[in-house]
Amino acid sequence: MQARRMKTLNKLYQHTPCYSWHVKAGARMVEFAGYLMPVSYSSLIEEHLNVRANAGLFDVSHMGEIFVEGREAKEFLQSVLVSDVDKLFPGLAIYTLFCNERGGIIDDLIVYCLKEQKYLICSNAATTEKDFSWLVKQKSRFDVELRNKSVEYAQFALQGPRAEEIFRLIANPALCAIKRFHFASGEIDDIPVIVCRTGYTGEDGFEIFLPSSSARTLWEKILSAGAEAKLMPIGLGARDTLRLEQGYLLYGQDMDEETTPFEAGIGWTVSLHKEFIGKEALKRQKEEGLKRNRVGFVMEGNEIARHDYAIVSTERKPIGRVTSGTFSPSLKKGIGMGYVPANSVKIGDEISIAIRSGFAKGRIVKMPFVIGSSSRQA
Repeated sequence: MQARRMKTLNKLYQHTPCYSWHVKAGARMVEFAGYLMPVSYSSLIEEHLNVRANAGLFDVSHMGEIFVEGREAKEFLQSVLVSDVDKLFPGLAIYTLFCNERGGIIDDLIVYCLKEQKYLICSNAATTEKDFSWLVKQKSRFDVELRNKSVEYAQFALQGPRAEEIFRLIANPALCAIKRFHFASGEIDDIPVIVCRTGYTGEDGFEIFLPSSSARTLWEKILSAGAEAKLMPIGLGARDTLRLEQGYLLYGQDMDEETTPFEAGIGWTVSLHKEFIGKEALKRQKEEGLKRNRVGFVMEGNEIARHDYAIVSTERKPIGRVTSGTFSPSLKKGIGMGYVPANSVKIGDEISIAIRSGFAKGRIVKMPFVIGSSSRQA
C-alpha cells in the first residue's frame, strides 16, 4: 500500500535533486509547495535539539531563484520592494517584501546584490511562480531582464552553533569568514557555489546555492565532513519548530496579501522615504495606527495551540486566531503566535486558547521565544 501511494505521489509532485538520497535514508516524505520533501529522518525533537546544540543540514532546494539584471535593475527593484535597494552593494543581502497596492504582503524574500545591476531573489517555494508573474507585469517601464532559474539551482542550509566549524572542513577561509547577511561566490571541489551567512533557524550558519546537477555530491560531502561534529540531516518538521521558536513568520500562514508589514511586526523592512508599490497604503496605516498586530504566547499547561485555534480573553471573548502553534522542544512547552486587536494585550497578560471543547491558559511573551546562536553573536 505504501509503495503504491509513493508511486502515485511521485507522479503528482516535483522532486529536489537529493530526493533519492532522502528516500534511501528512510526520511518520511510529505507534499510541500508542490514538492515531495523530507519532514523528518529520525524524530522531529531529536533533529530540532541537534540543530540548537550542534548543527543540521537542510535541503531547501524547493525555494525559488529569480534573477533580475539589466541597465535599470536597481531602479526596478526599488519600485517593487519595500526596502531601500540603494543600501545594497555587491556581496550584501537583505530580508525584504513585495507588497500589493493595499500594502498586503505578496511574499517575503531575501535579495542578493550579485554585482551592479544584477540581483538574485530567493522566494518561497509556494509563491515563486506567482512572484515571477507579478514581476513580469511590473517591468514594462524598465530596461530589465527577469529569469526564473529555480529548476537549475539547488539550495542547502547548514545551521547550528557548529556550522562554521563544519564548513571550514570543506570550504576555503574566505567563504567561511563572511559576515551575517553577506555572501560570496566561489567553488567547493570545483562545484560553483554562492555562500550566504543567512538562515531561518536563529542559529549561525550558511545557505548555499549550487547547480542542481552537483547537489547530491555536495550534500554527501557536507554530511561526511560534519559527522564528528554530530551533523544531522534535518527535515521540514524541525525547520518549522526552529523558525517558530525564533518568532519567524511563515508565508501563507502568518502573513499573506491581507496582512501588512506593520501588522506582522516586520515594519522595519519598510522604507517610506522612497516610492514603491503599496507605499501610500502603508504610510496611511502608520499615520492612522494599527487595528491589529501579531503577538506571541507560551502555554501554561501541557496543551498545544494549533493553526486557526481561537485566542480568547480572560472573559472568554474571542479576540484573535492562532496563525502558528507548536510544541517547543527547547522550552518543553507549547508556544504560538497570532493576531489580536492592537493594544488589546501586553507582555505578561494572561490569555486562553480554545482547544476542542475547553480553554487552555497561556501568557503573552516577547519574541523570540528562544535566543539562537546568531542572536548571541550579534
